[in-house]
Amino acid sequence: MAKRAAPAVRLPEAEVTAELRTLRARIPQLTGTLVASADGLLIAQDLPESVEPSGMAAVTATGLSLAHRIAQTAHGGAFHEVVIRGVDGYVVIYAAGPTASLTVLAGPAVNVGRLHLESRPAARAIAAHLAGPRTDRT
Repeated sequence: MAKRAAPAVRLPEAEVTAELRTLRARIPQLTGTLVASADGLLIAQDLPESVEPSGMAAVTATGLSLAHRIAQTAHGGAFHEVVIRGVDGYVVIYAAGPTASLTVLAGPAVNVGRLHLESRPAARAIAAHLAGPRTDRT
């Protein structure tokens, strides 16, 4: 009896990477982007060589967990984003659905309003790619 091959599972890395590249093209001051799972696994990245992707994914997951906890404690609601402003620029972490995050790195001259305007829809699109096609809809 011949074994049946398991159905191929479509992985969304190509779609997620395309979203990251599009985001960087729309905001020239972005210096890097990263998508990580809530448990710190790297999903996709477009980072400068100076940033180690797996380490950044792990740190992002820690920050995401802390931001969720702070939002829950302070307001009882869900987390959407956290903005970190440093001397050399910004790190912004956006929720990308319930199980992932989009992290963007930007220079100090970035227009933060524009950054949010472009990044929030990208985070939603990434969440949709990671969710994949739903077959349980009725």
